[in-house]
Amino acid sequence: MKVSLIMPARNEAAALDFLLAENRRLLPEAELIVVDDGSTDETTAIAAQHGARVISHPYSKGNGAAVKAGARAATGDILVFMDADGQHRPEDIPRLLAKLEEGYDMVVGARGMQDHAGAHRGFANAVFNRLASWMVNNRVEDLTSGFRAVRAALFRRFLYLLPNSFSYPTTITMSFFRAGFGVAYIPVAMPPRIGRSHIRPLHDGIRFLLIIIKIGTLYSPLKLFLPVSAAFFATGLGYYLYTFFTFHRFTNMSALMFIASILTFLIGIVSEQISALMYKDSESHGSSPE
Repeated sequence: MKVSLIMPARNEAAALDFLLAENRRLLPEAELIVVDDGSTDETTAIAAQHGARVISHPYSKGNGAAVKAGARAATGDILVFMDADGQHRPEDIPRLLAKLEEGYDMVVGARGMQDHAGAHRGFANAVFNRLASWMVNNRVEDLTSGFRAVRAALFRRFLYLLPNSFSYPTTITMSFFRAGFGVAYIPVAMPPRIGRSHIRPLHDGIRFLLIIIKIGTLYSPLKLFLPVSAAFFATGLGYYLYTFFTFHRFTNMSALMFIASILTFLIGIVSEQISALMYKDSESHGSSPE
């Protein structure tokens, strides 16, 4: 099967020369695509020197936008996404592809705690992984890793959902789990990036959390609405017992809490049905044919 290697890049000239040379050596038949997301350095020139297909954005649209542009342009049956900053090692790509051949639809390179840029990012990613695992009822080992191999036809089904920011790995991972496609993880080591990071920890951390909530409401609504409904009910019941034994009466606040609990639960039920309709085509197809 033809492989397309997609590398979103923004001012990554320092690392591109080595990465493209290694990728060409390891995958001589692969289609190399570099998406230049508004770079102001020699990114485009270096990519062209190595025979890569270059897609240039006139200004920076975001990492997710670059990934989507590369996915639309790729001609391969398998898409491999890797960063152009030196954190993703070319020698791990054959391992991703070998795991994919076992019958999975997407394989993700999972980082260890020591591979994150700082303890705060490692802790945040661990929290996100636990929350995402709970939402999709599957173990998510690395929710935000951009190093992955995926079947092109399946990936393109979810392009319309992917944001233009760094949050695209979060969205595509949870989408695949919700649609019932096979996702696997392999451990990879990630050296320090070459050059300056474009991620803003606080800003992007908040955005990652909002993306998880958004995806949860789209794909697993009851996972969010049911606990909220239960909290309203428990609060109403507790307040009712307090007022009953203290003042021997049923208050308006208790009634409001019970009504809010019922309405929240019903909204969750309706949202779950709408979510199922979104995935009727994906779930009917199941995993992609070999």
